[in-house]
Amino acid sequence: QVQLVESGGGLVQAGGSLRLSCAASGRTFSINAMGWFRQAPGRVREFVAAISWSGSDTTYADSVKGRFTISRDNAKNTVYLQMSSLKPEDTAVYYCAAGRAPMDWESLYDYWGQGTQVTVSS
Repeated sequence: QVQLVESGGGLVQAGGSLRLSCAASGRTFSINAMGWFRQAPGRVREFVAAISWSGSDTTYADSVKGRFTISRDNAKNTVYLQMSSLKPEDTAVYYCAAGRAPMDWESLYDYWGQGTQVTVSS
């Protein structure tokens, strides 16, 4: 099993920045990729960004390209999502996930965190 714990969510004004963290523990050797997804009220969960366990490959949703950056710290088994130029439409619960490939398919991810709320005020 893999346990994922997110942190760093909160309330920020439009145009501001936040950094989310996701710490992985347990059988981390089974992880090939980490991803971030988000779910806004009344909407389906959507892909945000993903990174390979080595950090060499990254994937982003078009809606966040140029504003969000995913990275990882191997020594800490932690993945980060640096979010800049935030917009009210970025408001959502953000979920960290661990899985098999740094892609946008939810079915590739086997483990999920509990989620952290990000609220962007206009």
